[in-house]
Amino acid sequence: MPSPKLAPLELTAEERRVLRGWVRRRKTAQALAVRSRIILACAQGGTVTAVATDLGVSRDTVSKWRRRFLEHRLEGLVDEPRPGRPRTVGDDQVEQVIVKTLESAPPKGDTHWSTRSMAKATGMSQTTVSRIWRAFGLKPHQVETWKLSTDPQFIDKVRDIVGLYLDPPERALVLCVDEKSQMQAIDRTAPILPVLPTTPARMSHDYVRHGTTSLFAALELSSGAVIAEHHRRHRHQEFLKFLKTIDKAVPSDLELHLICDNYATHKTPAVHKWLLRHPRFHLHFTPTSASWLNLVERWFAELTNRKLRRSAHRSVTALEKDVRAWIKEWNADPKPFVWTKTADEILESLAAYCRRINDSGH
Repeated sequence: MPSPKLAPLELTAEERRVLRGWVRRRKTAQALAVRSRIILACAQGGTVTAVATDLGVSRDTVSKWRRRFLEHRLEGLVDEPRPGRPRTVGDDQVEQVIVKTLESAPPKGDTHWSTRSMAKATGMSQTTVSRIWRAFGLKPHQVETWKLSTDPQFIDKVRDIVGLYLDPPERALVLCVDEKSQMQAIDRTAPILPVLPTTPARMSHDYVRHGTTSLFAALELSSGAVIAEHHRRHRHQEFLKFLKTIDKAVPSDLELHLICDNYATHKTPAVHKWLLRHPRFHLHFTPTSASWLNLVERWFAELTNRKLRRSAHRSVTALEKDVRAWIKEWNADPKPFVWTKTADEILESLAAYCRRINDSGH
């Protein structure tokens, strides 16, 4: 029996239900679960000593939470907010920094605000300004570029190319064709140092150029395989040679739909005449300033990141041999790039962006 000095502890049905829920719930904090067990045990008539022994806690702990429950009921078992240093920067001051960052020009002819210049202008510390900017996602030191296509047939070309991606024609092969021009054979002035624990790979900043080459590539949409060849120059003659290479590599019973950009070498009279003599070739041109529509550009990014950026070559011949070997490995286990956006989603996204920049007030 509890000591006669202790006030009786009785639970309502709702309180008992809540306490048992806190005990059983997996996501309940361990401290709150222990406090709930203490109150349930005390409500069954257990003494402070007996409850402390059964639950493996001290008598002071049992007395403390029993008293807290009697004073504040269930709310008394939850940790109270700990007192801390009061705010020294009010909402008005935060608003001042945000408005000044977005709507005012920085002093001394600077192009953008820095934490130091904003701190000086507002009378706050540099750390406070930095925290406010981080909280609201403001990065005045960064700038991003953008470019919108001015092609008068932009919408029609987007629908044409995206339609090929999402619903390619039967008995046909869709190839994304482009050239990676001016690939440089670069040799570092010192050997590249390997990766070590706590130290990344290192290479000298300066280098020696040994010439350039151009890579003509056709990415097969369905399989991800690549038809590619090198040429030292980048003219319509080289493009014609590459078309003939594609013609030989693809079975003659398949139609060919080639997605190309608006480069002048793709539209010369000689190319046009050759296409008339080979009616299975159908060229689809991306809009001006919209090379992102051509999936072979994504493959060029893989080539750059996985091969070219960290390579060193002493001659153009060595560069071409190395790239051919990498492409051979790629084609041994190709990975297709899957287009997911519909034409309507792309156009709506661009329309929303145009509305945003038109309403920006700049």
